[in-house]
Amino acid sequence: MGAPTGPRTGWVERPSLGAVFFATFFVRFAFGITLAVFASYITGKSIGLGGSDYGTVGLVSAMAPVGEFSTVLLSGAAADRWGRFPVLFAGMGGSAVLFGLVTLTRAPIFLAGVNLAFGVASGAILAASLAVVGDLAGADERGYEMGRFDAVNLFGWIAGFAVGLVAFGSLPNARLGLVFLFGAVVLAGGLALAAVLVRREPIARGSPSYQLGRVLRTVFRRSVLLVTLPWLSIYMLIGTALVFLGVSANGVGVSPIYLGVLIAGGGSLLVVTQPYFGRLADREGRTRMMAIGASGFVALMAFASLLVAYGPRTPLLVAVGVSTLVALTYGPAALAALADLTSEISRATTMAIYSLTISLGMLLGLLLSTQLYARLGNGGLYLFFGALAVALAGLTLARYRERPTERSVPLTTPAR
Repeated sequence: MGAPTGPRTGWVERPSLGAVFFATFFVRFAFGITLAVFASYITGKSIGLGGSDYGTVGLVSAMAPVGEFSTVLLSGAAADRWGRFPVLFAGMGGSAVLFGLVTLTRAPIFLAGVNLAFGVASGAILAASLAVVGDLAGADERGYEMGRFDAVNLFGWIAGFAVGLVAFGSLPNARLGLVFLFGAVVLAGGLALAAVLVRREPIARGSPSYQLGRVLRTVFRRSVLLVTLPWLSIYMLIGTALVFLGVSANGVGVSPIYLGVLIAGGGSLLVVTQPYFGRLADREGRTRMMAIGASGFVALMAFASLLVAYGPRTPLLVAVGVSTLVALTYGPAALAALADLTSEISRATTMAIYSLTISLGMLLGLLLSTQLYARLGNGGLYLFFGALAVALAGLTLARYRERPTERSVPLTTPAR
């Protein structure tokens, strides 16, 4: 796979992809460590949250998806018009400043405002990063490259979340602000490293002929929506789990430190599995691997409901682990499918549709799960998981029945 030769040439492949991968890891690591303690930081409690506490946490946490949802298309348009790396670096720098601001107060209104700005920065980072990977990956190995991106992305989340859980179990509640300061330092370090990797490369100029209205008419079509909408259900589940996992573990007697070690160990598998799943998507077809991943998520929600009912029993934990591994086949295939459906001139805007769907899923998931739990207790969670499973299965079936033409390539595509 050579460097691109279109209007935004001048990138050297390895430094460009290296910059994106390093930036992605540090961003997700920083967000992961802070998300693990956010519920306790807002409420001032590390155990024994009541219904009103869950409602407050849900509303404050939902501001990040609101910010991302309302601005990510503009971020994608900016990356298409003015270049990928200026948008990526602006998002990282802004996030570092915002992490520092969180330490100033625990007032929910202030934190909601800061979290809203987090969402804006997060959308800019994701849209620009995915566009770079899509630009540099050929169609016959796009699944593999997206798998590498997804490995870095998810491993950053999980490693950060694991470290955050350790901090949650080690620090008194009054000192949790240190986690956000550490997150700011991590982000600043990641930004500096990514900037060094691209400093000798001409930054992508973007397209002077870019027209947002024309692009939006093409990206909001059935083939794109059937790739992105399943993420709505997936991130409704993920957003809810990440925000409340630490507090829930404490409540049933599972040490956050022990949980963090388990999550970090499982997350290390992503470095191997995601690129491999991406190669399978190149070989076997995007749709087939997306269907397998969706079945894993459906099983995961079924076993999560059993965990809520019966507690952390070993067979259920094993079943959750296996289901999670199967579910991870979804990401690389879907990202590659979405990049396949766009041209370079509009790729950042189209990949922003993915980010928009994620943010909407996080928003709806946090609002619905917290309100259902506050009103119906465990029954609300069963209803929540069941509705997500039905929606995901229906959308996957619609995509599978459409069966877009997909060209298979050998699994032995050389790794670089």
